Amino acid sequence: MLSAVVTTFNNAATLEQCLASLAFCDDLLVLDSDSSDGTREIAMRHGARIFVEPFKGYSLQKQSAIDKAQHDWVLLLDADEFLVAGTAEKIRAELQAPRADGYRLPRQEWLFWRWPHPRTRATWQLRLFRRSVGAMNTVPVHAAPEVTGRVLDLDAPFRHFGEPEIAVRVSKVNQYSSGLVAYRQSRKRRFIGLRMVVYPAFVFLRFYFGKRYFLNGWAGFIAARVQGFYAFLKLAKQLEAERKESG
Repeated sequence: MLSAVVTTFNNAATLEQCLASLAFCDDLLVLDSDSSDGTREIAMRHGARIFVEPFKGYSLQKQSAIDKAQHDWVLLLDADEFLVAGTAEKIRAELQAPRADGYRLPRQEWLFWRWPHPRTRATWQLRLFRRSVGAMNTVPVHAAPEVTGRVLDLDAPFRHFGEPEIAVRVSKVNQYSSGLVAYRQSRKRRFIGLRMVVYPAFVFLRFYFGKRYFLNGWAGFIAARVQGFYAFLKLAKQLEAERKESG
C-alpha cells in the first residue's frame, strides 16, 4: 500500500498533471498552505485527502504531510513535479517485493524552454521510502528525506517543471545562497577566496560536460552557467559574512 504526498501553494498551473500521474497510489494526500488560485479544487477533483496548514518552512511542511499518510510507503512529490509514463508500473512492481527501505528516483529538469535531451544525466533524489524509518532532514535550503536503512536507485523517472525564465532561476539562487549563509556560519571554510575563484568553474564544467547539459543547446549552457553562479554566490556571501563578523 502506497501513499502519495504533495505539498502545495498556488500550484494550479502544474498540480493537475502532478496528481494525474499519482492516480495509481492507494492514498493521495495534499497539504496546502492556503492557496487562492484553485489548487484545492483541483485536488478535490482527483480525490485527494486535503489538509490546510500555514507554511512552516520547507522541511517542517513536508514532514507534517508525511506524518498524515495512511500507509508506511510514501511517494513524495512537489506540486510542480510529475511521474513520466511507465514510472507507476516500475514502482508498483518494486513494491511487490521491496529490496530496500528507500529509493532514489531520477529527476529530469525543465531547462527554461525545453525538456532535457534523453542522454542528459538526471539528478537522483530519495522520494520513495518507508516513513517508519524515514524523515525530512532540517537543512534550511534543499531539505530532503533521509532513511535509516538500505537505499537503492530505481530507474523510475519523474520530471520537474522548474523555472520557465532565467530571471526567476537567478532570483531563486540568490535567495537560496542567502539562506545557506547563516547555516554555514558555524562551519568556517579554509581558503574560501581560492574556492571562490576555482569552484564555480568546476561546477559549470560538472554540469555542462559531466551531466551532459551540452546536449541541450543554449538552454543547457545557460543552466550550467547559473549553477556555477550559484556556487559563486554561496562562497561570496559567506566571505562577506565572515569579513563583517571580524570587523
